[in-house]
Amino acid sequence: MDKPFALMSFDLEMVKQYCEVNEEERALLTSRERPILLLRQRAGSPISPLVAPGNRYLGVMLPYTPLHYLLLEPIRNSPLSSHPWPLALVMTSGNYSEEPIATDNDEALERLAGLADAFLLHDREIHARCDDSVTRIWAGVELPLRRSRGYAPYPVHLPFPVPQVLAVGGELKNTFCLTRERYAFLSQHIGDMEKYETLRFFEQMVEQLARTFRVQPEVIAHDMHPGYLTTRYALELQVPGFQIAGSEPETRNLIAVQHHHAHIASCMAENGLTGERPVIGVAFDGTGYGTDGAIWGGEFLIADYRTFHRAAHLGYVPLPGGDGAIRRPYRIALAYLWAAGVPWDDDLPPVAAASAVERRVLARQLERELNSVPTSSTGRLFDAVSALAGVRQEVNYEAQAAIELEMLVRADEAGAYRFGITVPAPRASHLAPRNSQFASIDTRPVIHAVVADVRAGVEPGVIAARFHNGLAAMTRDVCVLLRQETGLSEVALSGGVFQNVTLLDLVVPLLREAGFTVYTHRLVPPNDGGISLGQAMVAGVQNNY
Repeated sequence: MDKPFALMSFDLEMVKQYCEVNEEERALLTSRERPILLLRQRAGSPISPLVAPGNRYLGVMLPYTPLHYLLLEPIRNSPLSSHPWPLALVMTSGNYSEEPIATDNDEALERLAGLADAFLLHDREIHARCDDSVTRIWAGVELPLRRSRGYAPYPVHLPFPVPQVLAVGGELKNTFCLTRERYAFLSQHIGDMEKYETLRFFEQMVEQLARTFRVQPEVIAHDMHPGYLTTRYALELQVPGFQIAGSEPETRNLIAVQHHHAHIASCMAENGLTGERPVIGVAFDGTGYGTDGAIWGGEFLIADYRTFHRAAHLGYVPLPGGDGAIRRPYRIALAYLWAAGVPWDDDLPPVAAASAVERRVLARQLERELNSVPTSSTGRLFDAVSALAGVRQEVNYEAQAAIELEMLVRADEAGAYRFGITVPAPRASHLAPRNSQFASIDTRPVIHAVVADVRAGVEPGVIAARFHNGLAAMTRDVCVLLRQETGLSEVALSGGVFQNVTLLDLVVPLLREAGFTVYTHRLVPPNDGGISLGQAMVAGVQNNY
């Protein structure tokens, strides 16, 4: 497995032996929240590269329980004192991937017997599962990636009162949100809603937090995707002891919120925006169900809390095999090559990664539009470029191809791939630009440029830099064009792609230099762990109309 592990060291001095730590990072690392903090590795770090393969950063935390201190305290004045003591211990949760953490001794002994070599048992009960929070410092402020232990359910203060809402979040990195007056209570990290055990954990925490904060929701907000477990939960809500308006499911006030609208509303809410004036919302992520049934993820929205207009988006590319392709970026790259009219020649890394039989099947799928959902996802474009550059053809965890591509970026490279802007967009709502000219951002010139660089022997770090530079410049250019149409000069950035601090370092200065006020996340994650807040805000406002 390539998924990074977290490290725990006894104190800050030990951490400094293998990671760079600035003042803001020191303060967060030693804070009462004690999160896992992403820190840049020092040159020549003694930490094994197997802890975080292909990554310049390590997730590091300090002890936060007495047991941690007992395990980590350096041994002094003992026969072992001459032996080297580890700088850090590798730490991971007591669960299999995508399952809830084990909460009692018997459960741990049964479920984890094949995973752990030994158990240290305790007689202290665990009443609520809570994963470690993961965060980082960007531009001197906190950028949360997973909001859980130490942070949840501490409330987010809202810019105005909203009705009591239960927002059930998304399918991946799930959190849910309960609102009461001007407070939004986000749950701890629940996880990916793919297994029954996770759903049961979700249900238990909804009941517990609703009881704790005395919330009896008037509205239930959910994602538009009909296949999500959270959507089905919202439609069939039956939790013992949990009171909600409407005795039967068909009488309840249910509001479906589009995924990327929720992303932008989340960023607006945590930045205290009232929504009296729309913003230009840039929502870049991997997957989100669109109003047209396609998979969105490269979106420019004109949005307030009540509604939104899709002003521009990355051009659609077919995704052969749906979710199966996400685990094999070479398949995504082949789809982008096909859409760009580039032959599948053997000198290209993703072509070489696919067998002749697989290529024939994929070609037939693409030509006949069989099991090939159209997507505008920025995350999938990252996957395609990573595969084309020879960085990653298959992945073992979410966003691995994009992360490894980011890690290779050459900071001294100023070149940028250029996107095209095509296909006029008709005015679709009162929020639409009066003479809107932008619907589709053409990725084909980028694919052609990447292919040319690969064939010219350009190193992957330069390709990665030119792609990041081009994506940042395109974002600025589209926002400028939308400002000309709408007069709006506030931009909200959200979606999992904006966990990429290399991209943020490029996009935000470009937008500010162009005269925009830019809002980013600092209280809740930009990924799907933050959309429940946006769902609650949208549903709360729509409920009042």
